[in-house]
Amino acid sequence: MLEVINDFLSGKILIPLVLGLGGYFTIRSRFVQFRYFFHMLSVLRGSWRTGNHHLSSLQALTLSLAGRVGTGNIVGVGIAVSMGGPGAVFWMWMTALLGMSSSFFECALGQLYKRSDGNGLYRGGPSWYIQHGLGKRWLGMIASLLLLVTFGFAINGLEAHAVSHSLKDAFDISTTGSGLALSVMLAVVFVGGIKRIAAVADLLVPLKVLAYVGVTLYVIVLQSEQVPSVLMTIVKSAFGLDQAFGGLLGTAIIMGVRRGVFSNEAGLGSAPNVASVAKVEHPISQGVVQSLSVFIDTFVICTCTALVILLSGFYTPGFEGDGIALAQNSLAAIVGEWGRMFISVALTLFVFTAMLYNYYLGENSLRFMFGEPRKTLIIYRVLVLALVFWGSIEDLSTVLAFADITMTLLAFVNLIAMALLFNIGIRILYDYDEQRRAGIKNPVFDSSKFKDLDLDFRAWPAKENDPNTLKHPAHLSRNCTYPQSA
Repeated sequence: MLEVINDFLSGKILIPLVLGLGGYFTIRSRFVQFRYFFHMLSVLRGSWRTGNHHLSSLQALTLSLAGRVGTGNIVGVGIAVSMGGPGAVFWMWMTALLGMSSSFFECALGQLYKRSDGNGLYRGGPSWYIQHGLGKRWLGMIASLLLLVTFGFAINGLEAHAVSHSLKDAFDISTTGSGLALSVMLAVVFVGGIKRIAAVADLLVPLKVLAYVGVTLYVIVLQSEQVPSVLMTIVKSAFGLDQAFGGLLGTAIIMGVRRGVFSNEAGLGSAPNVASVAKVEHPISQGVVQSLSVFIDTFVICTCTALVILLSGFYTPGFEGDGIALAQNSLAAIVGEWGRMFISVALTLFVFTAMLYNYYLGENSLRFMFGEPRKTLIIYRVLVLALVFWGSIEDLSTVLAFADITMTLLAFVNLIAMALLFNIGIRILYDYDEQRRAGIKNPVFDSSKFKDLDLDFRAWPAKENDPNTLKHPAHLSRNCTYPQSA
């Protein structure tokens, strides 16, 4: 029954929403992910630490990558290719390409409507921009509940299962031992809050990304003469033009979009929670940085996994097996048995940082629903750690379908909210565009020009007396769309 519901929601709701609204956001924003692509890198260069009391834009990026770069980049790609064929990879690319604009706006809205906690940190996300942008706290509560259930509980259990069984296959480590070790390490980080989570992500995310991309690129170079034909197979299979995979067209689209959303989380409503914690000069600058994280997740890391699988010769049409086994055996077929071990170690790093990210999403949801519930947070931490241990030793396959369902519902709530708030997103994008056209390299957000919005002026102080801030005519501050001249 869960699979039937999941297939219906994915095919009839998730795909039209993700692709349709992603395309709409792209066109209305004048292809923001393309025209700002190189600007993403320059913003990142100037986004180092901002002091002891705030998290920087770069730290928010590493936190975001901690969650985006997880099992979906190895297991998810393996599942997509085994069930949808090589064409599924193309639809993962398309999902990410359009998703870059969705992530851009959801993270900018998260920044815009963030709230200061009074201790130098900020909190925000879909629930905050639903409440303060749409005035519907009840809908924000639903979004928080879906985030809590999907990421705080279900996905953490699934990822614990994936890593414990991978370690058992590669190193013969008992699932009980790996589950216990994972729970203890997570507990140590949890008690330090968002700052300790960010510090661990700062250390591990670059390490895991560089190590994984380095090894997979080495494999791709070894098989470089086959790369053009594999890329051609991916494109042809995506449109049913490859005879070997012609019958998988519909499945390729569904699996590509579903696994693509699961991997890069664009438009899902998860990334704005961590994007909102950064101290930046303008909400759009965090949208720019988070859009880049979607590119890194799918076009770099997922593509590396897909190419290793398709270049290995291990994968054949009709392959039956799980995504972990496919990735492990594919790498081992090229480089030898150490490839299987490397996948397990990489997956462990991916999962550990992803769990920290997932935990924070649940904690942030609880804070939205209940304020600062110390006892509730303690209970939540205990439940997460218990579920991680349980997931390590038990088969939670039915939880995957349940998580997909709640994730699709979360995407539905978040994307509809984004569509309703999109004109406000366009307003702040135009403010950013106009300052850059005027020669300002680092645009500054002036909340005095947006007095009609329900903003936290501790997070966004007015710049009315700042001579470096570009002034707008009064009508631009309340105009919800681009002026006709633009």
